[in-house]
Amino acid sequence: MDERLEKQLAFSLEIDKEKNIFRQTHLSGHGRNENDAEHAWHMAVMAYLLREYANEEVDITKVMLMCLIHDIVEIDAGDTYAYDTEGLKTQKAREDAAKERIFSLLPEDQKAELTALFDEFEAYDTPESRFAHSMDNLQPLLLNNSNGGGDWKEHNVTAEAVYGRQRKTRLGSEKLYEVTDRIIKDNIRKGSLQE
Repeated sequence: MDERLEKQLAFSLEIDKEKNIFRQTHLSGHGRNENDAEHAWHMAVMAYLLREYANEEVDITKVMLMCLIHDIVEIDAGDTYAYDTEGLKTQKAREDAAKERIFSLLPEDQKAELTALFDEFEAYDTPESRFAHSMDNLQPLLLNNSNGGGDWKEHNVTAEAVYGRQRKTRLGSEKLYEVTDRIIKDNIRKGSLQE
């Protein structure tokens, strides 16, 4: 087998480990915790379906690929819960080290391509990255809402904290932020989110 194909297959096998990284968010219908691979797949499909609500014209293939690779680094770095203020302090350093190790399994051109795509997602400064982040915010919100806000209740998350994270949704999609705002307000009324 040639070296390029060997590297591509090694990376392909390595990213299978993403299925073992479990998140705080539960599957709809009060299921088990979802894993990172399920989250990424769900986001990518949502991005395709909801692309008409992006604030700006987007390359949907690029958005979907961002969705699919954005949490690969958590194979090494672990999942950092969105409302874990201590974990968020070290998240970038952990993810940068993971990005270097995992993407280095690829041939140089593909390492450069996926690293650039990951960095673009993190930088939040293109229409694609903003829309991909909207999916990253909306997807767990939808699941949590379908479960009566159970994850928020379990972690004593406040409405202010959820709004702090979700306000960035509007950078990618004003329309989807309206949906987000309605969901948050409903959960405040139901007592799932503390004011």
